[in-house]
Amino acid sequence: MLTRLLLFAALQLAGGALGGWWGGPWAAAGGACAAAWLWFAWDAASAARLLAWLRDGAGRASPRLHGTWGEALDRTHRLQRQHEQALAASEARLHTFLSAIQASPNGVLLLDEQGRIEWCNQQAAQQFGLDVQRDQMQVIGNLVRDPAFGAYVTARDFTHDLLLTRPAANGAAPTQLAIRLHPYGEGRTLMLSRDVTQVQLAETMRRDFVANVSHEIRTPLTVLAGFIETLQTLQLNEAERARYLTLMAQQSRRMQALVQDLLTLSRLEGSPAPGLEAWTPVRTLLQRCAQEARELSHRVLPAGAAPHQWEFPDDASLQSAGEIAGNEAELYSALSNLVSNAVRYTPAAGLIRVTWQPQADGGATFSVRDSGPGIAAEHIPRLTERFYRIDRGRSRDSGGTGLGLAIVKHVVQRHGAQLTITSTPGQGSVFCVRFPAGRWRASRAHSPAASESTAPSL
Repeated sequence: MLTRLLLFAALQLAGGALGGWWGGPWAAAGGACAAAWLWFAWDAASAARLLAWLRDGAGRASPRLHGTWGEALDRTHRLQRQHEQALAASEARLHTFLSAIQASPNGVLLLDEQGRIEWCNQQAAQQFGLDVQRDQMQVIGNLVRDPAFGAYVTARDFTHDLLLTRPAANGAAPTQLAIRLHPYGEGRTLMLSRDVTQVQLAETMRRDFVANVSHEIRTPLTVLAGFIETLQTLQLNEAERARYLTLMAQQSRRMQALVQDLLTLSRLEGSPAPGLEAWTPVRTLLQRCAQEARELSHRVLPAGAAPHQWEFPDDASLQSAGEIAGNEAELYSALSNLVSNAVRYTPAAGLIRVTWQPQADGGATFSVRDSGPGIAAEHIPRLTERFYRIDRGRSRDSGGTGLGLAIVKHVVQRHGAQLTITSTPGQGSVFCVRFPAGRWRASRAHSPAASESTAPSL
């Protein structure tokens, strides 16, 4: 400001001096006034150029100004750059924040005071079938037309989640969404949604599991309790007493098998996957499966019925069947479960075929084919669920616990293998376990002790 005053005074003195030299005292006064007006005109023009540039939003090249207005222009430039940098930083933070919300597995919608969608992430758009561009500023209640949702919004009680069932596209199973609204700001609302389909499915499976275990254990316990009461209160002859004790032993073995299978599943789920250090001869596994299957066949077939027909790999092919890496007890349990199922569900004189086939990719396939009643297509995806039974009465009569295929599934997954089931009603079933190349290797020389070794019980 001092420079500005000195410049103004210097210009007046120069005008006065020039006027006095030209025409005397009155001319000096006129020269000073003319110099003042000239300075004011130049100053006003500079201010007008600066204002015009600011009104244009600094969208064109800035004028070249000097003096105080030039300094003001420089400071404006500096403030503008600082503002642009702050704006860029804010936009970067906003972009990072929105990217994080986009990456969220939950749906996020921002609603204004009227419940209109101001913004939503892709997960929310997918869950509610929204179009991000088309449905912007649409009322959420018009897009989510579920009476439960309307009642939830109207009640304004957002202390709990709302569970909605949303139909899925392409005929897929419907999804379960947990929705909660969170008011914020001045009348605005944050709407969060998360897919709880798997959580609900797991909860349903847990309830079914508890109910099934209770039912499976209660039945033999009821039989045992009845027989014990009969033995305690009635005078029975030796034949009746022996018959009751035999039935009690059967029910006791049934409960013992059930508990053993439950413990096996618990160990499989809670232990690390087997490594590649231990190798078991396939010959050992299949020979044990064949021996157990034939013993089971004698027990499950009625007296006098025609025996099962068998097709097992012969000794020559077993010699070159190779080795499988993993837990020997688990592998035996899985393979024997598949063979035992074939025995239980194949009628008298039916054919059971067990094969072991190396594959071109370096893996190998174990398969069991039976000539039983077969399985309808809608049951196949659920066969490995715990206690899932196509025919409950038939399954209990066969002596199964309903956990065998669940154990097979877990063992197969732990060994990196794949279980496939194909079946046609009336034409039998085929159960295949395909082991990857890293789990199987070609035959090596074994000592007699190794070949005849017995696996520990699972």
